[in-house]
Amino acid sequence: MIFTLPAELRPLWPWNFKLLADTLFQAVRDTLFLLLEDPRHLGARPGMIAALHTWGRSLVLHPHLHCLITGGGRSPEGTWKSVRNGFLLPLAVVRVIFRGKLLSLVEGLIRRGELRLPPDLEAPGALALLKQSARKKWNVRIQERYEHGRGVVSYLARYLRGGPIKNSRLVRHDEGSVTFRYASHRDTPTSGGAPPQRLMTLPMAEFLNRFFSHIPPPGLQVVRAYGLYCRTGQEALAQCREQLGGTASEDLPPPRAPADSSKGETVST
Repeated sequence: MIFTLPAELRPLWPWNFKLLADTLFQAVRDTLFLLLEDPRHLGARPGMIAALHTWGRSLVLHPHLHCLITGGGRSPEGTWKSVRNGFLLPLAVVRVIFRGKLLSLVEGLIRRGELRLPPDLEAPGALALLKQSARKKWNVRIQERYEHGRGVVSYLARYLRGGPIKNSRLVRHDEGSVTFRYASHRDTPTSGGAPPQRLMTLPMAEFLNRFFSHIPPPGLQVVRAYGLYCRTGQEALAQCREQLGGTASEDLPPPRAPADSSKGETVST
């Protein structure tokens, strides 16, 4: 699943990188656990790995979380429960709950004076941004289930380690500008296939400003584990593996990339 911070709240991000990142993680975690632990959906606690990405293809600010979630979870009785009919959760419900939780958390930060506001924005204006955002449909994506979760973990690790831009995308530079390649998903053919590559040239100062805006502040944990995947859930995770007839993680076959590794980045346009 991919959860994206709405555009209306992005002006607050540069002034509150760590605080809003923590808030985004909390809202996503609370949304998923609230719904998945509800018997109407799954009635069990899953395992989840969430990774924070803040960049779009052209290095613009685009904070979002990529979440790898188990296709089931551990019930209160201690038994494994798989997702029903192959579907994790209804998208419309997830959007509404996520929007409500994140806006509630950010509103609390503003009213308590804990959120640093840009010089041209005061608390009433910030609260107005929340109201404006509440009237829109938020960007949440639920992807199809992969056969081998470790392939997705490997892909996310490479994506994070690569940073906002890889050297192979840099075309040229001089004293005043930098030119690089980026994928334009807006021009993706309706018949499918890879999105076309475009060139973007930015003044050197703007390129550096975009690049450095994605460096997380010290102490920010950009990859987090919850539920069965957190440290306190190791015993429950082992019990679930045993019930499923699986093996320990170190005995699994080597990871492979997803069938279409571009899908995990589609939201970053």
